[in-house]
Amino acid sequence: MFSAVVIEKGETGQTVTRTSIEETALPEGDVTVDVEYSTLNFKDALAITGKSPVVRKFPMVPGIDLAGVVSDSSHPEWKAGDRVVLNGWGVGETHWGGFAQKARPKGDWLIPLPDAFSARQAMAIGTAGYTASLCVDALVDFGVAPEQGEILVTGATGGVGSVAIALLTKAGFTVAAATGKTAEAEYLQQLGASTVIDRAELASAGKPMQKERWAGVIDTAGSHTLANACAQTRYGGAVAACGLAQGMDFPASVAPFILRGVSLLGIDSVMAPRERRLTAWARLSRDLEASTLDTITQEVSLEEAITAANQLMDGTVRGRIVVDVNR
Repeated sequence: MFSAVVIEKGETGQTVTRTSIEETALPEGDVTVDVEYSTLNFKDALAITGKSPVVRKFPMVPGIDLAGVVSDSSHPEWKAGDRVVLNGWGVGETHWGGFAQKARPKGDWLIPLPDAFSARQAMAIGTAGYTASLCVDALVDFGVAPEQGEILVTGATGGVGSVAIALLTKAGFTVAAATGKTAEAEYLQQLGASTVIDRAELASAGKPMQKERWAGVIDTAGSHTLANACAQTRYGGAVAACGLAQGMDFPASVAPFILRGVSLLGIDSVMAPRERRLTAWARLSRDLEASTLDTITQEVSLEEAITAANQLMDGTVRGRIVVDVNR
């Protein structure tokens, strides 16, 4: 038997409980992992609260991330004792995820736990931090350079935003952080932000073309925020879009793209190929300080993760929430 958070859906709606499960109930997979830590992402909060149809099979163990030790494997790359990380691949949506003491994923979904991090630190990064690294890689690979000007990061106190600020600062960029929590300015400056702006400046409908401000953007919000960010991006700049915290819509015009040559870079973390994942984790291993992880992270138990999901949806959480599945 092992402990897990389980989402079930019946005629009266969705229920979420911590419960005990027989190991024989684990889904099909070729690697069994003794999970040490998971982490609470925005998508996990949507799944647990039922505010978006993230979960597509029931019952479901949520948790799109996990880190732990292989206990059994029929996959050629993995053996008992290997330390591994998993991000995405539909885990926590269509395949049981990391909010449990055991998991059985496909070996192709796993990557080695980087030597630079413990399992807890890897989950302090989680999909949010890994996505932030994908965004920074995308901007740098596009050709955005520190001398070209400021980089805007929206949703700055969230998991993606917090790690993105730290990584961009380490790479030599000047960062402007947009947040609805202006009282967190000191926290954002501690991560490396030079400027803190109120997200209200970006959150409402704006003109198709606005004053050029940003050499690049990492956007977690979508909707009007993304549209305004594009409208304010400098000639030849790039916008990495990775989230929809404000909405899935994109009420914009083609003007920034055809008059200023702005590029919109879509960032997918769920199905990203292995090599791109390894590159993103290499940047994290090189550029993210353990002290930064301590600054942005709080820890909860499996039971507490259910409550924390509601707090995340209410916008009262900053940084990252690590889930210790063994308490």
